[in-house]
Amino acid sequence: MSTSIADLRLNYTLAQLNEADVNADPIQQFHVWFEQAVAAQLPEPNAMTLATATKAGIPSARIVLLKGVDEQGFAFYTNYESRKGAELAENPQAVLVFLWTLLQRQVRIEGRVEKVPDEETEAYFHSRPLTSQLGAWASDQSRVIPNREVLEQRFGSLKAQYQDQDVPRPPHWGGYRVIPHQIEFWQGRPSRLHDRLRYRLEGDRWRIDRLAP
Repeated sequence: MSTSIADLRLNYTLAQLNEADVNADPIQQFHVWFEQAVAAQLPEPNAMTLATATKAGIPSARIVLLKGVDEQGFAFYTNYESRKGAELAENPQAVLVFLWTLLQRQVRIEGRVEKVPDEETEAYFHSRPLTSQLGAWASDQSRVIPNREVLEQRFGSLKAQYQDQDVPRPPHWGGYRVIPHQIEFWQGRPSRLHDRLRYRLEGDRWRIDRLAP
């Protein structure tokens, strides 16, 4: 490898993060930063790392898309029978991480996970493009398949089957909501002396602490 990985670095100088400038509610503060990420035209600002773990504590992580955020928490949708679904079934705790590199920002969310109610899941499923609805049926997510042709043939058969009718939601597909108890906002600063503000839920109130970088 010709590139020296150890020498890859940036000096973060875009902004700062002060206690006096943030919202007392971390969900509202997230909305502020998210809207700024959208306004900056970042590619897929709703992309986030989802980290889960087995009951024994063996971790795994992948990128998923945020599909809703409100005072209840952060929602995403997936196959309940996937690896992440199996892990959440036995250990309903997760961490979400947003990285908005061009803004030199990161948000980390920790919390318990519960399934989104069926009526909310149904509404979201039927708002998706038809191809995405069919894909939820075609893919046995995280399962071994012999080749891509099997997947494409299954998709083609489903497309023909539901050509003139609504696609029902698969029983194995739905939403999860991460209900946070801790949210950290990170702003890159010069000399690696980054700003880190952590919101931690204590009873029904959020406490804000500054963490060393």
